[in-house]
Amino acid sequence: MTASHDPHPELTAAKAQARAHAVAVRRLAHADYGKLAAEKLAIHLDCIPFAVGTVVAGYWPMGDEIDPLPLLEALGGRGCTLALPVVSARGQPLTFRAWSMGEALEPGPHGTKHPLATAPMLIPQVLLLPLLAFDAAGYRLGYGGGYYDRTLDQLRRQSHVTAIGVAFAAQRVGAVPRGPHDQTLDLILTENGPLQPENA
Repeated sequence: MTASHDPHPELTAAKAQARAHAVAVRRLAHADYGKLAAEKLAIHLDCIPFAVGTVVAGYWPMGDEIDPLPLLEALGGRGCTLALPVVSARGQPLTFRAWSMGEALEPGPHGTKHPLATAPMLIPQVLLLPLLAFDAAGYRLGYGGGYYDRTLDQLRRQSHVTAIGVAFAAQRVGAVPRGPHDQTLDLILTENGPLQPENA
């Protein structure tokens, strides 16, 4: 079997090193004030562009990701239509299914949880993204699968979507290693409030 060729070995190595550091930082932040930070996110919901019926896709928190559920509950209470991502296949963009607080979920790949297969498919107008690190330019360090970069690229070609990275303030770094296919965020929301990227 021939090993796959990596066209950007230096970038791959830089991202791997950055992820190792970011994982440790996020773990400490979650342990120190994870629950309080999650509750503070909901205080800042007015920084999110929404109206009644706006489709907001969040994520089900895994491990030490900052928990967006209090924020999603607040947005649902304001009349937004909620959705969660679905991993269909490796290398493919995410899709989204409608979901309301308290509804059952089914297991998905990589430890994710999905709305039931009977839930309607939706196209988000606002997308909340988990991350390992972010920088002032609005770049996000993800987990290496490329799911959200492919998803944002597809959504932005189809219609307007506002991409909001959700993170602990401690996850900010000087510069995220980035390549030509990395998508930028429109806003970053931490427990301290919203941050507008410098390139926005």
